[in-house]
Amino acid sequence: MEINGKKAVVIGGASGMGRATAEMLAERGADVAIFDREGSDGKTVAEGLSGGGGAFYPVDVTDFTGTEQALQTAVDKLGGLHITVTTAGGGIAKRTLTKSGPHDLESFQQVIDLNLIATFNISRLAAAHMSKNEPEDEERGVIINTASIAAFEGQIGQVAYTAAKAAIAGMCLTMARDLGSLGIRVLAIAPSLFLTGLTSMVPDEMAATLTRDAAFPKRMGRPEEYAKLALAIVDNPMLNGQCLRLDAGQRFAPK
Repeated sequence: MEINGKKAVVIGGASGMGRATAEMLAERGADVAIFDREGSDGKTVAEGLSGGGGAFYPVDVTDFTGTEQALQTAVDKLGGLHITVTTAGGGIAKRTLTKSGPHDLESFQQVIDLNLIATFNISRLAAAHMSKNEPEDEERGVIINTASIAAFEGQIGQVAYTAAKAAIAGMCLTMARDLGSLGIRVLAIAPSLFLTGLTSMVPDEMAATLTRDAAFPKRMGRPEEYAKLALAIVDNPMLNGQCLRLDAGQRFAPK
């Protein structure tokens, strides 16, 4: 899909991989709306986008009804929707069973809601909006979600996060098949450790330890490297129905 002139929504676009993707999409001529939490840098980032700035919508993605309303408002203002990129998420450190007892259901559910349910909610709503587009070479839209290599090599204490990210990876093919007749593609990106959020403050020595089992390069990923892959996905219509690892050949050890 040609990016120039398209309408895009980036969830988690105020920082990290989402911000880099929003900025790169805008540089390529897309009209971009940024969704992120109240109190984030979303407004500043949106105002600084190429092409005269984008729009910012403060959203808690676990407020599913509020997210639906914000997406409708954004699509109305954009005049359509062709691209969604969802990067919002997070995890906790809890084992299935500890000396104090089993993993509580409440925090497990919270991680599932934040990562999986929110991602599915945005995807289903985005698909409905994209289905109304006039096709371009038979294509109406592209949905890109964010998994993690934890989906495949979850570490000790990551059972909730692993479950959520594995489900995001697993949804790709089924959702792509569901939406294929409409000309809507669905993919996910599974990053390794990237310089975003808390990890951006990790000292160099610790970062070297965390990435020692990567093949090359032995460093944390950079947000713009995620953005480059996201744009390559949009560009290439033969990419569909899969979760692409972005990990420098890294395979997580148990801990």
